[in-house]
Amino acid sequence: MPSAFDHPLVSQRYLFPRSSSFDDPFWVDVEGGKLACRRRVFNPAWRTLVHFHGNGETVADYVGWDPAWQQMQLNVCYVDYPGYGMSEGVPRMAAMLADTSAVAEALALAPEQLVVFGRSVGSIYAIEFVRRYPDVAGLILESGVAEPLQRVLLRVRPEDLGTTLDALRAEARELFDHEHKLGKYRRPLLVLHARGDDLVTPDNAQRNHDWAASVAKRIVLFERGDHNSIFALNRKQYLSELREFLGGLA
Repeated sequence: MPSAFDHPLVSQRYLFPRSSSFDDPFWVDVEGGKLACRRRVFNPAWRTLVHFHGNGETVADYVGWDPAWQQMQLNVCYVDYPGYGMSEGVPRMAAMLADTSAVAEALALAPEQLVVFGRSVGSIYAIEFVRRYPDVAGLILESGVAEPLQRVLLRVRPEDLGTTLDALRAEARELFDHEHKLGKYRRPLLVLHARGDDLVTPDNAQRNHDWAASVAKRIVLFERGDHNSIFALNRKQYLSELREFLGGLA
């Protein structure tokens, strides 16, 4: 039976795909089509950053980050979602969880060679990635979501999806339980969030941080900026935190 989280109303009201393009896409086969990701290998000996962007964004928005990752001695694979950028298909919140495995298989690298990054809605898929591959070198969550069900309920009612609140909560526990997923994640974690984020409030960052079983974990709450200006208004400190985290990975 299809997930209520894959209902067309969720796709229309919670996910905001837009078209964009970039050179030399890295195609990943998923159910319902192909994802147009962007992979850059600067040095085969370096780890690879697997990057899940935010809602309303696309891979093309992050092309300019290549030099920064290169300076941090990381290769990179930016992941677009179905219907975003040049990717085929329609975004479906629950079905996209399985796309994380398709990306990992297409990269064909050991989990220890991967660092996973999730921004905003991308945190949902970054956290799912480490649930499936808990031995990744590290996880970075920026402006991340703690409880996806809360985000969905801001836009749709259970009855709109042909279900009940209790049934939707049960399905969310099965699919999107970040407390459970992060509770099994023991590798390094960096959580970045703006105190002024009124879209995904900072308590989301605190919960994700606290839930993680990581021995080495750090939360940074920036005093400036909000959900969409966190990097622009904290560029120097933001990059410094990334360098320190990445430099400390075993």
